[in-house]
Amino acid sequence: MDKYSYIANAHVAYIDELYDDYKKDPEAIDSSWKAFFDGFEFAISKYGEDENGGAAADVQGPVNGNLATKGTIMDMERLPKEIKVRALIHAYRSRGHLRSKTNPVRERRDRKALLDLEDFGLDKNDLDTVYQAGNEIGIGDAKLSKIIESLKIIYEGSMGFEYLYIRDPEMLDWFRIKVEKDALEFNPPLEDKKRILSKLNEAVVFENFLHTKYLGQKRFSLEGGESTIPFLDSLINQASDSGVEEVMIGMAHRGRLNVLANIMGKTYEQIFSEFEGTAKPDLTMGDGDVKYHLGFSSEVPAKNGKLMILKLAPNPSHLEAVNPVVEGFVRAKIDDHYAGDEDKMIPILIHGDSAVAGQGVVYEVTQMANLKGYYTGGTIHFVINNQVGFTTDFDDARSSIYCTDVAKIIDAPVIHVNGDDPEAVVYAAKLAVDFRQKFNKDIFVDMVCYRRHGHNESDEPKFTQPELYNLISKHPNPREIYNKTLLERGQVDAKLAKQMDKEFRQLLQDRLNLVKEKPLPYSFSPFEKAWKALDRAKPEDFEKSPDTGISTDSIEKIAEALTVLPKGFKPIKQIEAQLKQRKEMFFQTKSLNWAAGELLAYGSLLLEGKTVRITGQDCQRGTFSHRHAVVHDANTNKPYNSLKELKDSKGKFYIYNSLLSEYAVLGFEYGYAMANPNALTVWEAQFGDFANGAQTMIDQFITSGESKWQKMNGLVMLLPHGYEGQGPEHSNARPERFLQLAAEYNVVVANVTEPSNFFHLLRRQLAWNFRKPCIVMSPKSLLRHPKVVSPLEEFTKGCFREIMVDEQMDPKKVKRVVLCSGKIFYELAEMREKEKVEDVAIIRVEQLHPLPKNQILKAIKAYGKNVETLWVQEEPENMGYWAFMVRNLFKDLNMDVIARKASASPATGYHKVHLAEQKQILEKALKINS
Repeated sequence: MDKYSYIANAHVAYIDELYDDYKKDPEAIDSSWKAFFDGFEFAISKYGEDENGGAAADVQGPVNGNLATKGTIMDMERLPKEIKVRALIHAYRSRGHLRSKTNPVRERRDRKALLDLEDFGLDKNDLDTVYQAGNEIGIGDAKLSKIIESLKIIYEGSMGFEYLYIRDPEMLDWFRIKVEKDALEFNPPLEDKKRILSKLNEAVVFENFLHTKYLGQKRFSLEGGESTIPFLDSLINQASDSGVEEVMIGMAHRGRLNVLANIMGKTYEQIFSEFEGTAKPDLTMGDGDVKYHLGFSSEVPAKNGKLMILKLAPNPSHLEAVNPVVEGFVRAKIDDHYAGDEDKMIPILIHGDSAVAGQGVVYEVTQMANLKGYYTGGTIHFVINNQVGFTTDFDDARSSIYCTDVAKIIDAPVIHVNGDDPEAVVYAAKLAVDFRQKFNKDIFVDMVCYRRHGHNESDEPKFTQPELYNLISKHPNPREIYNKTLLERGQVDAKLAKQMDKEFRQLLQDRLNLVKEKPLPYSFSPFEKAWKALDRAKPEDFEKSPDTGISTDSIEKIAEALTVLPKGFKPIKQIEAQLKQRKEMFFQTKSLNWAAGELLAYGSLLLEGKTVRITGQDCQRGTFSHRHAVVHDANTNKPYNSLKELKDSKGKFYIYNSLLSEYAVLGFEYGYAMANPNALTVWEAQFGDFANGAQTMIDQFITSGESKWQKMNGLVMLLPHGYEGQGPEHSNARPERFLQLAAEYNVVVANVTEPSNFFHLLRRQLAWNFRKPCIVMSPKSLLRHPKVVSPLEEFTKGCFREIMVDEQMDPKKVKRVVLCSGKIFYELAEMREKEKVEDVAIIRVEQLHPLPKNQILKAIKAYGKNVETLWVQEEPENMGYWAFMVRNLFKDLNMDVIARKASASPATGYHKVHLAEQKQILEKALKINS
């Protein structure tokens, strides 16, 4: 019985189970199934089960094993016609998108939608029969022919809707009713049609202008996807009407210049100067970037007269990498500027079809959508689906039918729309905004279009897609198609088309004649004003750190918050012991360990009105059970965040355990720090070794963003690092990579060994009158090392110390100076004390970049001219700090190295081998047994 295969696709036993549940309690099941069974019950009660309503009782059961056995609800032969029609409606809602006419240049493949009459046990003789099922789609009792006609208009037109997988009943019903009602009534007013045509005119004029003026130059044109411009225009106007004040866009290069000109108000003259090379870049501020990577901000008047703030994030060529940055930026604005109201700002991510399907960061960002640490109130995803990725057909680009299938992991609806139908594209934009504002969830719009030229304008696409590009070469652009549609519709629309065509010709001529445009005025937001108040760093800023001590009064307030639990709160015994130890440190021994020093830094910033945000895998507790910024009640599991309860706090404290992601989470935090200059934004890796999962963020944003885009950023990365016998993936945060990327004072790279120095390092991030990313090779075993403590007076005065000189040795006796960084200092000091070595001094380099060269040379000079200098590290010679140190000091110092042998893997997996290697390094450095 293949003709009933639509119903056969359902899991029979499951549906029978559902029907049993329905009979017990109709409200207990999903609303769409309830509607289905309501119809079934209605049909049975009205028509019975005789030959008028269904098959006779003695009809043989179906042979097809996929179908249910005779007598069950899934026995299609026994279903009355009314329920068959309802099944047809349900099938259109579920699979109608497979037949939608969304491809502008070629026929869609047959995806076996199974929506024909015979798939439901219906035939042509039923077309004139009136069915109550018409009420399901809002047309009342109707003939089957009318029901099918309506379903085709809704689900087989220029738009395809995927939404039946949504598990929230209210959301599902709202979306279904909206789609079915609006689709049957949709006819935009004349004013809207004029606006659509006007935006299409602008989009086409821009591409024509550049194609005429700069033939063959790369611009990654929007030709074929010009309906992007009316989409964004409509989205912005609809958003403004629903109370949105700001929109931030993240997008790749395709169509970016057109969006800048026709959505964001960047003048042709500004863009023209970038093409001509007449724009004068200030290379003292960095190296700059290509024109289709730069960010932009503007205030654009919406149709209702309100100003909408628009931001386009700067981005690299690494596709989709900008997505988490946009989300982080938006979250920072929502947290601070919009006082937690996510309805005031919308993130829009514009994807390419190959990238949205192929880049893993898309999945990571989608998975973040509803997490409290990363929630931004719903993102509108817009795919410019030109059906090819550079030269790769979609058959080779994804396994899924649609490029947007990632949406289904969070029940986000998907609207597929034909890019040649701008009215449908505009409807999709409005529906997307309405959905986002009502439910504050993500929604995807997949605009199927084409790419007029190759990947760039000098590329030949017929090398790889000759058939497709033969079709495209003859295909009119969306403006021409819409113009023609209006001309064919009737007098009013035809008159509009002729008038707008005249305006289009004039606009193009004006642009080619370089008629001047007036740039839009722009007023800076509080965040932007705060950024402008900062300076660019100068070399002399790194000679000595600013004072970052705090008052005793502040320490007491923070200590109280960190050591007192609310009444009735019962922590587990281990936490009770830790809190007791914390109390002793603050109030008795007056000497703080690493975690206490770190939390003290955060608390001090909160008292000064700054925001502190920390995320990372397990960061609330800390990978190594040291931080315990959030503790849990042993009986109720209720969390208690001590710094959130800090008395007299003027700032905001956020600490979230992240999802198990490095790439997207680090990108999010970079975006957060990029928005708010007054936030200390911290990302902690579970182990520093895993940070290379976010290498794209490190290379393209963190280390180069200021040089490329003049965007300062104060993000802190805590990367647990150190050789403790835990093997090749739990030892090395790859400091050599960060040091290779370090130049022009772009980042701080540090390996800090004392709690007070870490305290001052964190506070320095916001004390400086500029911002720099700070990468810390943070400790593991040192977190509980008895000697890694700092007296309270080191927190009330002083500053970050870039190096720490040796105060234990008599300079006159010293014959060798060992320079080192990180925990190996404590191992060297311990062995030196044990072996009573008196002629080796140890200098700790706490900050590696910017390298405190003058301080290092001055410290070595104190030991006389003939002293031997060595760099000692526990990392292999080809890793760690050695290459960086020798490159920066070879002109000033004759220095050798002691390290593990050069190695392909960061560390041995054998604990005994590790111990032997470590011992050998220490003995060699201290001249023991040599």
